[in-house]
Amino acid sequence: MKDTEPKKIILIGAGILSSTFGSFLKNIEPDWNMKVFERLDRPAIESSNERNNAGTGHAALCELNYTVEQEDGSIDIEKAKEINEQFEVSMQFWSYLVRNKEIQNPEEFIRQLPHISFVQGTDNVNFLRKRYEALSPLPMFEGMEYSEDLKQLEKWIPLMTEGRASDAVVAASKMDTGTDVNFGELTRKMMKSISGHDNAEVHYNHEVLDFERRRDGKWGVKVRNLEEDEVEYHVADYIFIGAGGNAIPMLQKTKIPESRNLGGFPISGAFLVCRNPEIVARHGAKVYGKEPPNTPPMTVPHLDRRYIQGDQSLLFGPFAAIGPKFLKNGSNLDLFRSINPGNILTMLSAGVKNVPLVKYSIQQVMMNKADRMKELRKFVPEAKDEDWDLIIAGKRVQVIKDTKEYGKGYIQFGTEVVHSRDKSVMALLGESPGASTSVSVALEVFEKNFPQYMEKWEPKIKEMIPSYGHSLIEDSTLLKEIRKANSEDLGLE
Repeated sequence: MKDTEPKKIILIGAGILSSTFGSFLKNIEPDWNMKVFERLDRPAIESSNERNNAGTGHAALCELNYTVEQEDGSIDIEKAKEINEQFEVSMQFWSYLVRNKEIQNPEEFIRQLPHISFVQGTDNVNFLRKRYEALSPLPMFEGMEYSEDLKQLEKWIPLMTEGRASDAVVAASKMDTGTDVNFGELTRKMMKSISGHDNAEVHYNHEVLDFERRRDGKWGVKVRNLEEDEVEYHVADYIFIGAGGNAIPMLQKTKIPESRNLGGFPISGAFLVCRNPEIVARHGAKVYGKEPPNTPPMTVPHLDRRYIQGDQSLLFGPFAAIGPKFLKNGSNLDLFRSINPGNILTMLSAGVKNVPLVKYSIQQVMMNKADRMKELRKFVPEAKDEDWDLIIAGKRVQVIKDTKEYGKGYIQFGTEVVHSRDKSVMALLGESPGASTSVSVALEVFEKNFPQYMEKWEPKIKEMIPSYGHSLIEDSTLLKEIRKANSEDLGLE
């Protein structure tokens, strides 16, 4: 087949990453043939589902783990700037989809909601003050407010100040431009748009079983139609694995060299949820605290107002729970099946090197409701047991790999992109802030795997992402223009 003929690509999974990649692809290469296979009966059932995550539009406005205090006391803000820019890229793409009527009713998946950082104790207050001083002069964080005055905090977060000692050492910073994002609804909208594309097929109740590298360089993909209980065979030039927690097992089945020395550690998220209207009405923000000492970034406590299909609630967490499943709807054998001769030393090394993480996870598993309520009362002093229930959210699979810098068994936090050497296989692994930065991740996949097409695609990419090729960190005028256009398109003004 000549290179000029349309390529065939198979997408595995129907979550936020596959739907973003597919939506992007059908715009830049509408003639390519695209097939999506999802094991479950509809899109966005796992981690992308709005009830399996906190819905934070991660833009580093309040997440303190993106601004780390250095040994000399200074605050490293580079990661915060990077995450903020990546979220702006996502917003541009969503705006494009709305503007071109590929998706509709943006108010169903995004709304403006203040993002607040809240800390307690002298050391943490000093940290937050320095963070504010470092970020607030930047155009990206224009409008950030800061206060150590409990009276001011009562106006921002009344639910969290009631019952708190008047001499409490606390501080908060606030950004009114934060967002609450229903990633499940966004995923469903994008997947519906993909299914209506002339050269796309979306198949639910279809489980990818195995891969075979053919002599002609293409991939044979073995798929089980779960409704008919029949096995199908499909052929593709490219494989895109966006299967959430199941991405590592899928990647391992390709047997590409990049899948070796790679493992995953599954962690369930749990939240305390409040649906009492009187209490919910008194907290209108997403409030992030500081992670406990010697714990990983995923331990950052936060209290979030959520808007889900007309229902309003508060979420507090996350609490970790370990278990062998890689997906909420997975198998108890997932973890054990993922261990093989190629990664067993990597996995064992991770266990030895990350004793604090293992210890933390075990402590979390042993917590009862009284223990969890004790943690909640650090945020909401007068929280009552009867107003809060425990829910199990989605799965996170922490990527474990070998690196030159950290050696064997390094646990990767965040989103990891894995590419085969011949660029025919792409896999997205990991966790937050993947959903919020999914468009930047998709762009990285296109740039690294399809360099021969980028010159052809660039005009269309710039139409979808006006800032493409420019730095929103450096160009404050462009940033202001982009934000104004995004707000108008997405109804955030």
